Amino acid sequence: MRSSSLCLLLLTGLLLPALSACRYAYVPLIPKPVEVTLPARVTAATLTRDGNTLLLRTRMEGRFEPGYLRVTWFNGPQELGQDSVYLDAAQREATFRLPAPERGAYRALLSFGDTVLRQVELYEVQP
Repeated sequence: MRSSSLCLLLLTGLLLPALSACRYAYVPLIPKPVEVTLPARVTAATLTRDGNTLLLRTRMEGRFEPGYLRVTWFNGPQELGQDSVYLDAAQREATFRLPAPERGAYRALLSFGDTVLRQVELYEVQP
């Protein structure tokens, strides 16, 4: 009985280095935090009529480099004009106005840099 225990102990001693090679060499106890950077986005945009003027109010969220938020105005397929406002971390809201005495199918296309962010529509007539 004593020799079988000794054999088992000897076999375990010989296999122990081989078994330790099967373990992971490195397992982090606390994983590194994931860094997420969301692109700039328009979180609020409303296009309304105020008398003979179209009023577009918008707000930007997220991390972005200071730059110009541009709006391109359309009535149906016809481009009416463009306007822009400089935005940075302190100034994230913009208001745009367009004289529009007649009713129409108006659209405002918002872009920041080279990226189109949102289109806002106000259909007073069928497009």
